[in-house]
Amino acid sequence: MTFQHLPLPELAETLRALPPSCGPVRLVGVDGHAGSGKSTFAALLAEALGGAPVLRLDDLASHTALFDWTQRLRRQVIDPLSRGDVAAYEPYDWNVREYGAPRDLEPAPVVLMEGVGAGRRAVRPFLARLLWMDTPREVSWGRGRLRDGPAQSDFWDGWVRAEHEHFADDPSRPFADTLVRQCPEGYEMCQMPPGARP
Repeated sequence: MTFQHLPLPELAETLRALPPSCGPVRLVGVDGHAGSGKSTFAALLAEALGGAPVLRLDDLASHTALFDWTQRLRRQVIDPLSRGDVAAYEPYDWNVREYGAPRDLEPAPVVLMEGVGAGRRAVRPFLARLLWMDTPREVSWGRGRLRDGPAQSDFWDGWVRAEHEHFADDPSRPFADTLVRQCPEGYEMCQMPPGARP
C-alpha cells in the first residue's frame, strides 16, 4: 500500500463528485478505533467542504448501548435523509446519562458521519465513501485514555472490550475506500482498489 499526501480541499472535491448514496446526500463515513483522530479529521474535512454537517455517532450511542444504535440511526437520520428531509436525532449526554432535545441534520450534498462503527454492515449500503483512520488500536486507545484522564479509566476498560468484540464481528477496515494517516503536515491517504475489498 502506498500513502500519499492529499490536501483536504482535494479530497473534498472528490467527495462532492461522487454520486449520491442516501437520497440526494453523499453520506461519508469516517471510522476507526476510539482515539484515532476521527473527530478532528471530520471537523477539518467538513471545513474543507464549506461547512458540511457532521453526525457524531457518540450522540447516538449511550452507556447501555455502545453499539446498539443502528435502529436509531436508520429511523432518525438515514430514512429522513433518503427522502431529502431534514433529519432530527436526540443526542446523548454522556455526563447526565440521558438523551437531549432533538438536533437537526440538514440533507446537504455531503454529510459526514464519524464514529466507531461508521462503516458497519448495517450502514455501508448508504455510504458514498468509507474513510478509515489507519492508526493502530493500541496507539488510538492510549491517546483516548490520556485525553479522558484517570476518571474515565473504568469506562475505557469496558470500552476496549466492547470495541474489540464489535470489530471482531463487524469489521470496517476491510471495506474502507480510503485509509487515512495523520502526519506532521496534514494527512496521508491510500486509495484502496475495489479488488482489495471483500
